[in-house]
This record gives sequence, C-alpha cells and structure tokens, in this order.
Amino acid sequence: MTEPTAKVCHYTDVPAEIYGDEAPGVTVRWIIDEQKDGAPVYSMRVIEVAPGGNTPNHTHPFEHENFVVEGEGRVQINGEWHEVSVGDVVFVPPSAQHTYVNAGDTPLKFLCGIPVSRLMPDA
Repeated sequence: MTEPTAKVCHYTDVPAEIYGDEAPGVTVRWIIDEQKDGAPVYSMRVIEVAPGGNTPNHTHPFEHENFVVEGEGRVQINGEWHEVSVGDVVFVPPSAQHTYVNAGDTPLKFLCGIPVSRLMPDA
C-alpha cells in the first residue's frame, strides 16, 4: 500500500473511467483511493450516470455510503425502489441487491464510499 498522502484537487482532475457494457452511460472517478493516495480505510468515488443510463444490478459483501450531488434518479435496494435527488443520502448494506437508474435529463452524480481492499469482506 502507498503511504497516506494529503490530497487537494478538483474532482475533474481525476480521470473518469468507463464502467463497461454492463453499465451503459456510467463513469467512475476514484477520487481518493488506496493505490494512489494511500487511503487506509475507505475509498471515495464519484459515479456519474448519463441520462437513460444505469449501474449494474448487483450484490457484493461490502457496504456503500452514497450522497447525491447532481441530478435525479431512482435506486433499487433489495427490490424496493426509491426516488433520489440532490442532497439525498443512500446507505446500501452489505449483500443488498442494488442498482441506480438516471431518471432525468441531466447526469446523475453521486459520491460513493467503500472499504479499501484489505478491509473488504470475503465474497
């Protein structure tokens, strides 16, 4: 692991990565992570979902802490849909099935905190 290093930058200075075919219109920016920044506990990402796009409908053994910073959409957690918009907070518990869908005409952006790899539970 990299030694923890202080970091101050604009989030757009961090390159956006295309998520892939299973998540059309989704990009991820690892704005704080263990590889580049030495974050010892949590990584923080900015996830952007283009209009009409969605994140994968999936599960994993770790939690998400989400905060919506732009746009509007819907999140499904364990089969229950919730409307979300700027300022909303979403906690996705470990092993919960979840997906985000952009329901608006502008990008849906949210912060997403997850544990670093050494703290990830076994699948």
